[in-house]
Amino acid sequence: MMFRTRFAPSPTGPLHLGHAYSAMLAYDMAKRLGGEFLLRIEDIDQSRARDSWTQMIYDDLKWLGLEWSEPVMVQSTRHSVYQKALDALWKQGFLYVCHCNRKDILAAASAPQEGSPMIGPDGVIYPGTCRGLVNDIVNPRPQDAALRLKLCGERNQNHNFNEVGEGPDGETGLIISTRAQMITEVGDIVLSRKDMGTSYHLSVVLDDAAQGITHVVRGHDLFEATKIHVLLQDLLELQTPAYHHHDLIRDDQGKRLAKRDDARAIAKFRDEGYTADNIRKLVGLPC
Repeated sequence: MMFRTRFAPSPTGPLHLGHAYSAMLAYDMAKRLGGEFLLRIEDIDQSRARDSWTQMIYDDLKWLGLEWSEPVMVQSTRHSVYQKALDALWKQGFLYVCHCNRKDILAAASAPQEGSPMIGPDGVIYPGTCRGLVNDIVNPRPQDAALRLKLCGERNQNHNFNEVGEGPDGETGLIISTRAQMITEVGDIVLSRKDMGTSYHLSVVLDDAAQGITHVVRGHDLFEATKIHVLLQDLLELQTPAYHHHDLIRDDQGKRLAKRDDARAIAKFRDEGYTADNIRKLVGLPC
């Protein structure tokens, strides 16, 4: 099987040094192994996505010397795929409607009997407020509601993936998540947001499968989310790729970079006369 990986940025701000590191690392791995490097634009959040940021992504990556196979996958064109998957999960009874807002969730999770709210890979772990509501799975699923994955009803099995890089605590090799761990450490995640009709977790799983990705290269900050993705791959009967998680590029105070860190934006380095090799040296990659 050909090694195939991807870089999947969101056009919601400028790419920074952390993005450059992840993209170049994935590209180098694909070239070294005679594989394929793909690009995907993750623009499901249309309230924040901008065409100008998309164009800057192309410009920055080309300046870094990266090439990718065409066509570029764009998430905003794939809503029918996400809807079909949601319909399948709804008919199997894996989804339920959630009427809670963030304030409701935080209040319920912080109630005296609950103690301090637990934080999972998707934020505050949902306390299950709407889980007991009756959903008529015979009828079409609601199109204008948030939908959560009913994790407690998920079939009893382990969910595994192969870590070929290293997790934030040195995790490597076969990573196993049990059903009990998923319930307590992840909770019932949102698979369809009311304003998007999908979610990052659902879209990334379906898109990786559609692009035939064999190795996902991304930062340590997404290591715990991988447990969600493997669960969804099992439920949707999709192949699980290998995962290579890597260190994050941090600022001088040790804080991981975000898109608001304009001082670390790739475009700024380019405007100041840096070269792609200079960027490679900055992030610790060979020229």
